[in-house]
Amino acid sequence: MTEHSAVPDTTALTPHDRRTLALSSLGGALEFYDFVIYVFYAQIIAEQFFPSSLSPFWALLNAYGIFAAGYFFRPLGGVVMAHFGDLFGRKKLFSLSILLMALPTLIIGLLPNFSQIGYFAPLLLLLMRIIQGIAIGGEIPAAWTFVSEHVPARRVGLANGLLTAGLSLGILLGALMSLLISKQFSEIQIQDWAWRIAFIVGGIFGLIAMYLRRYLKETPIFQAMQAKQSLAKSLPIAQVLQQHKTAVAIGMLLTWFLTACVVVIILAMPNLFMKFGIHRAEAFTMQSLAILMQMLGCILAGLAADRFGASKTLILGALCVIASSILFYLNLNHSEQSTLFILYMLLGLCSGSVGTVAYVLVKMFPAEIRFTGISFSYNLAYAIAGGLTLPIIQWLSLYSPIGAMYYIVPVCIIAILGMYGYQRRFENHPSHHRN
Repeated sequence: MTEHSAVPDTTALTPHDRRTLALSSLGGALEFYDFVIYVFYAQIIAEQFFPSSLSPFWALLNAYGIFAAGYFFRPLGGVVMAHFGDLFGRKKLFSLSILLMALPTLIIGLLPNFSQIGYFAPLLLLLMRIIQGIAIGGEIPAAWTFVSEHVPARRVGLANGLLTAGLSLGILLGALMSLLISKQFSEIQIQDWAWRIAFIVGGIFGLIAMYLRRYLKETPIFQAMQAKQSLAKSLPIAQVLQQHKTAVAIGMLLTWFLTACVVVIILAMPNLFMKFGIHRAEAFTMQSLAILMQMLGCILAGLAADRFGASKTLILGALCVIASSILFYLNLNHSEQSTLFILYMLLGLCSGSVGTVAYVLVKMFPAEIRFTGISFSYNLAYAIAGGLTLPIIQWLSLYSPIGAMYYIVPVCIIAILGMYGYQRRFENHPSHHRN
């Protein structure tokens, strides 16, 4: 079956395509929203869910440990959910994944604390994070697969650029929710109960998104495979590991690039700004604007991938990230804040080249095992890179205040090498799916 043969080859997104895009982006936004609010309120969670006999350091470490536990279950959850998605349909798993994300988020906002139920409090918190991790493992790969199999072939880049921009939107919404709560409630109210509002709102948002997804239709490509009885004949994960090792390796390298751009350039930046004497409020304002620039960059990268090809777009984008990051970091301690602002906005825009990563993942795996191939590559790399990026840049900062630059630049170079592999193996030979 040829790629997108079941999708009309037009250039315009129909109203149905736009609705599919909007509903598909909600899950990724919820994931990063939850990430931001958990980290933002980690100190309060540590105080609420662990015994007071623990020192603040160990309580906070336990809170972060429970948060990290969810990520350890991502690869397993992603493979299991993708397995059923490749065999029984994208839509069913797409609805299940957001339900399993939304309910735990809502429940965390309602959980009794340690003083009320003792050690059941941290145990229930851990259980909720594990369920979230399993769901998250399927959600983003499902969105990329689902949308790519709905939209016209010549709009797959734009569609995935918009979906990736949705991830950054979740970060922005989480930051804005935290800011709103801090302005509306006193510090005592926030520590007592108001912190729960962010989780309850996120959970309700997810449940509404799940309800709206009922109106999505199964992808034309999956329906065509069902009609032709061309679904995977053996375990999808076995096919991925046996026949698509090159695609998995390239997918993991590009996911590393995506993770580094989000974590280093967006999530870790306010703390770096404050180390250089920039006020907290100004640091978070600059971060919010950089998120908007990254979202714009994702959309532009998607358009460019459709027009010029993924390899040219991502290689140029990674080179721009290298150049703009060197300019930004070398001027951190030597420039006016207005100059830093311009350089940071430029870096945010260039980092939007990660909007091409999903396009590459979709193109490398054939439809019958696409969900599993994307899920395995993305989740395994994200679990490793997502867990190690912050500790690595923290370690590098011991030797240089701009240690993050010495992390992001090599990752960009690795992404460029990965794209040369993609160009030779897949872009120039689109019929070569087995490797």
